[in-house]
Amino acid sequence: MNLPNPVKTPSFLQRIQWVADPVGFMESAAQEYPDIFTAKIIGFGDTVVFVQHPQAIQEILTNDRKKFAALGRDNTILLPLVGNNSILLLEKERHKRQRQLLMPPFHGERMRAYGELIRHITEKVWDQLPQQQPFVARTVMQEISLQVMLQVVFGLHEGERYQKLKHLLGLLTNLFESPLKSSLLFFPSLQKDLGAWSPWGRFVRQRQQIDELLYAEIAERRAQSNPNRIDILSLLMSARDEKDQPMTDQELRDEMITLVLAGMETTASAMAWGLYWIHRLPEVREKLLQELGSLGDSPDPMSVVRLPYLSAVCNETLRICPVAILTFPRVVQEPCVLLGHRLEPNTIMLGCIYLTHQREDLYPQSKQFKPERFLERQFSPYEFMPFGGGVRRCIGDALAVFEMKLVLATIVSRYQLAFTTNQPEQPQRRGVTLAPSGKVKMMITGERKFQESPKVAASV
Repeated sequence: MNLPNPVKTPSFLQRIQWVADPVGFMESAAQEYPDIFTAKIIGFGDTVVFVQHPQAIQEILTNDRKKFAALGRDNTILLPLVGNNSILLLEKERHKRQRQLLMPPFHGERMRAYGELIRHITEKVWDQLPQQQPFVARTVMQEISLQVMLQVVFGLHEGERYQKLKHLLGLLTNLFESPLKSSLLFFPSLQKDLGAWSPWGRFVRQRQQIDELLYAEIAERRAQSNPNRIDILSLLMSARDEKDQPMTDQELRDEMITLVLAGMETTASAMAWGLYWIHRLPEVREKLLQELGSLGDSPDPMSVVRLPYLSAVCNETLRICPVAILTFPRVVQEPCVLLGHRLEPNTIMLGCIYLTHQREDLYPQSKQFKPERFLERQFSPYEFMPFGGGVRRCIGDALAVFEMKLVLATIVSRYQLAFTTNQPEQPQRRGVTLAPSGKVKMMITGERKFQESPKVAASV
């Protein structure tokens, strides 16, 4: 089978580089083949076609089940984490049913209540940080994101189960914090339980402890139904499909783990990147402070998330450093032509989010952080796609952006921050996502009055 623009590096080196340095691997291939190339990587079958041309990505994502069908089963590297019933692994009618059950909790009036909770969590976590002492922003953002998950998603606010889950989920996500540790997911031969002190054995035991706590919580909720609860677990437990059937305990468990791993890790990295760029570029920080100051003291969360420059800053953060590298895989169903290349059935296609966001024809000076891009132009869902696209677009995107905006606005409004190192951050593999290589090391140098604008500060 003739595949488009095969990468010439030996296949075993391609696989190693994909795990160790995915950004370097993709950028090197795109220099020679800017729109489409074929590579041999791990995690999606033996050979896959990377597509980074927006019109071609649109064709792939909008021809679902016709020319190109979405694949869940090829995301097998996630199976040990999320389970067989995760929406990430389901296909066809099962995927459609699960998506319809999961969508409603992430939209609507309840977001306002989530907003107050997110702001409170942010203030509580940051108020515990000592001034003039170094801290790792990625770790602090993960703490915020974890508490948001436990309180907004699980509906847990205190108690022994809350503390145990908080501890275990933090350990679980940190198991794959570097390219070396991430290799456990990509190489099944390393997934050997050699006891509690072996990496995979430690993962298996932590997963089992988390499962026991989740199933206990689900059992208690079923026994003590409370229709007034608005946390996502409670809403999912009350949801019914077209046949008036609820989710099973196993489905609830798998979807909750999916939401935690897909939502907590990605949002924490995105917020750390946002803090990095805001403070790396003083002119961005000053513009943002001026906009936040225009709302006065203690603004309504919904007013904050509607601010145009804040939205542009978050969008540019998600563009230049997308946490997700790729769209979900699609498989060719019938012979077709894409970008002048003939594709045969069973060819696996991946839309490359990272490379699309780096295209100079879409984003001139793409390596520079310019929020104004998103004020001057509206990009299509296939030019700017930090949450994927089509029927496999991330279901928690609204909550993730909502959280990102509120957390960054709260921190920037209240604290003066400085870097503790001049070393620039680079995207690095963290599990199946990208995170800041140095985790963004900073310290608090002072406090601001909440929502104090630069103009007000200068006149005091």
